[in-house]
Amino acid sequence: MSALICGSLAYDTIMVFPDQFKNHILPDKVHILNVSFLVPRMRREFGGCAGNIAYNLKLLGGEPIPMATVGQDFGPYRDWFAELGIPLDRIKVIDELFTPQAFITTDHDNNQITAFHPGAMMRSFENHVRDVPGVTFGIVSPDGREGMLQNAEEFAAAAIPFIFDPGQAMPLFNGAELRAFIEQADYVTVNDYESNLLQERTGWSESDIAGKVKAYIVTRGPHGAMIHADGKVHDIPPAHERRVTDPTGCGDAFRAGLIFGIEKGYDWLTIGRIGNLMGALKVEHPGTQNQRFDYEEFAEQFRQQFGYAL
Repeated sequence: MSALICGSLAYDTIMVFPDQFKNHILPDKVHILNVSFLVPRMRREFGGCAGNIAYNLKLLGGEPIPMATVGQDFGPYRDWFAELGIPLDRIKVIDELFTPQAFITTDHDNNQITAFHPGAMMRSFENHVRDVPGVTFGIVSPDGREGMLQNAEEFAAAAIPFIFDPGQAMPLFNGAELRAFIEQADYVTVNDYESNLLQERTGWSESDIAGKVKAYIVTRGPHGAMIHADGKVHDIPPAHERRVTDPTGCGDAFRAGLIFGIEKGYDWLTIGRIGNLMGALKVEHPGTQNQRFDYEEFAEQFRQQFGYAL
């Protein structure tokens, strides 16, 4: 089964400031702020929601097809996905622009200053769901505004089941647009903060949203997840990580688990546990695409954590 993963591919440049921002920012001078931070530690990671979801789904043995717009500097990312066997024929290169990228500086208190350049993502509408043959499932994850609207409409028009995953793109849409996304989608997934924001923007309660889709999935970090489906609320226990190294990208790993479990036809408790375990395995590693395992190793971890086999 081929899953079309619509969203961003991006580079994440992550820097560590070996001090506290507050020691270098004068509160009474923020109106003329001019600061510079020396960051001796830096790393560059492959990221973006579509890239992270596709990577994690591939680990599980799924067949992701990422669809995104990238820029002239995409070469290293292209080589990485080619090495993994992830198809690249739905990645559109826009030569006059850069691939989306985030520049993240973290201090010793884990405060972060982030600058995000959307680059080619703003032309994601140049790709079309309708042009991709053989797709049996999809996800609309954070991307350019017009691209997200278009992708949802085209999934719905083609009767292809899909997940709406607004994430950090939620501020781009008004209440009417968010309600339209929900009514077109088969599944909606958000974290607990986003769930509150989505309810506020749409004017719909959790039960209202759940009544319009097959499942409304709300992640709760270390507390697991809640899945509203079939008129019931399923409380999904968390998986237990061996260590917490970096939570960045654990939501995308969870979403890959959702897609895999839904495609396999598992029950909601199992689907949620697959998602939670994918997230736990991610937080054990730095960056968003550095965890390594195959399906057999994952299935054994699942059996150990939850007491039954997939």
